Amino acid sequence: MTSNENYARRVLEALTSDPDRIALLRDGEEYTAGEFSRTVLTAAEMLRRNFTEDAAPIVAILTVTNSPATVILRYAANLAGATVVHLHSTNAVDPTDQLAAAARREILTTTRPAFLAVDKANVDAARELCARLPEPPRLAALDALGPDVLDLSAGDPDSFDLGAVEADPEKPAVVLFTSGTSGKPKGVTLPYRVRSLYLQAGLNSPEPVVYLSTLPVSHSNGSGVDLALASGGTVVLHDGFEAGEVLRAVERHRVSALTLTPPQLYMLVDHPDLAATDRSSIRIISYGGCPAAPARLAEAVEAFGPVLLQFYGTTETSGISVLIPPDHFDAELRATVGRLTAEVRIRDVEDHRDLAPGEIGEVCVRTPFTMLGYWGEPELTAATVRDGWVHTGDLGSLDGKGYLRLHGRLGEVMKTNGIRVHPTDVENALLTHPEVAQAAVYCVVDEDRVEHIHAAVVRRTGTDTDAGTLVGHVTAELSPQHAPAVVTFHDTLPLTGAGKPDKQALAALHTGVA
Repeated sequence: MTSNENYARRVLEALTSDPDRIALLRDGEEYTAGEFSRTVLTAAEMLRRNFTEDAAPIVAILTVTNSPATVILRYAANLAGATVVHLHSTNAVDPTDQLAAAARREILTTTRPAFLAVDKANVDAARELCARLPEPPRLAALDALGPDVLDLSAGDPDSFDLGAVEADPEKPAVVLFTSGTSGKPKGVTLPYRVRSLYLQAGLNSPEPVVYLSTLPVSHSNGSGVDLALASGGTVVLHDGFEAGEVLRAVERHRVSALTLTPPQLYMLVDHPDLAATDRSSIRIISYGGCPAAPARLAEAVEAFGPVLLQFYGTTETSGISVLIPPDHFDAELRATVGRLTAEVRIRDVEDHRDLAPGEIGEVCVRTPFTMLGYWGEPELTAATVRDGWVHTGDLGSLDGKGYLRLHGRLGEVMKTNGIRVHPTDVENALLTHPEVAQAAVYCVVDEDRVEHIHAAVVRRTGTDTDAGTLVGHVTAELSPQHAPAVVTFHDTLPLTGAGKPDKQALAALHTGVA
């Protein structure tokens, strides 16, 4: 792709190779490649016809998250030259988790879209939002939903010249909202440059990809949809992750690719239907979002074979490193997040010098995939991106072979028992115990301001290991100083919107402070 090519245009061009194949599928609702393309072009033409010329257009989208409408409206708006703002959620894992109305109003006030594109399930909520805004956007939908809603199906697809569509690579294409440390959503603004770079793998795919999407397509997972469609493949949309449903979909639709979080990967490995499921169609299982336990990865390799691909990255930078399938067969490399795919410095957090291999510091990244910034927040952008380097807040170290290891977040390191303890080290030790399925390690500060190591554990089904056994296990694996002061047992671990164990919620169970 050239730098000014519109990624959505390239996807639609790829779809013309087989217009009768199924491109999008969800609960019986399906679009052939031809139907998808024509629906996108129809909506794009209608949007462009109704844009004013005195401002760069913005289209906000509020639809059922993992639905064809979410994908169609993004493509249509981007083809028409608009920036897309997703109003769905800050949750990058659960498509059913939705932003509160107050947060949506704040985003609409900040971004000031020309249109709020909705579906039947969300049109009433959209009307309520608009009623409380001083300058509400105009409503639009892919159907006739009322006199106050622009019917995008009334456009003329034949008058839309797809071949003439280009895009400034530095113009904002999509704004994805993530959860900030203050609780206020941060609008990560991604340019067309990033969307185009994402697409290369799909355009170069040797065969059509059948992609199962359980993560929200309104978040970073939208790039997986783009890759599959660009390959000439099919996207199967699910309203969230349930291990049994995923396994059934893999067999039914001959799924070749899926993206998961590590806890979801573990749930597939542990599911009783795994052995009886035909998994021969799977070519790649991408996973990321939080550190994976080496011991659990060994089990996943045994279950699925050479198809695991670990991505480490952030919404702000996209990929930083990758652990390719052959690396998963090396026990030492399973403790890493792979080789670098971006330029990385490990910086001392106090004097900001570059650290040597083996030393632990903040992971700082420079990459062509870097965001434009946080929408409407120049100070936060300047604090995160300094001289072109994104400061991730992650702690890491590089080994002599160029593999990256993660050691938690800057704010998670505990000073206890006379040493600095990185929670991921203790978590990985716990997960080597045969009766531990999941583990989260976090800090609890007592009334004397002394820090203590706490561990929350999910036992494997049918096991009954106790706290004393696990404390002894960590002592043997690491040291007595790393042993948790408290071990609690849970049926499931609470998760953040990024799919990581919610350690703040776990700590609040002991401190009473949310």
